[in-house]
Amino acid sequence: MVKHIVMWNLAEEADGRTRAENAAIMKQKLEALVGKVPGLLMAQVGLNFTPGGADVCLYAELCDRQALAVYQDHPEHVKVKAFVHQVVTGRSAADFEV
Repeated sequence: MVKHIVMWNLAEEADGRTRAENAAIMKQKLEALVGKVPGLLMAQVGLNFTPGGADVCLYAELCDRQALAVYQDHPEHVKVKAFVHQVVTGRSAADFEV
């Protein structure tokens, strides 16, 4: 199993919406990928309430490295990434097997 963790900082305002509005949209879009992308077992998105650090954090589990590769290029994920790229200012990620 592969754990996929991504953290983003969001612009104060982007695409005509506030940081909080864009964070909520990211959460909905990312969690909705479960069932659409083969091998994506679960996705949880948390919105940080502590000042400093990342604004949004994705924790996802995938079957294996191949599933992660499929996820990265899957058309539904690519659509979500297009939105995310419009509203974020920074990103950190880690992938590991357990």
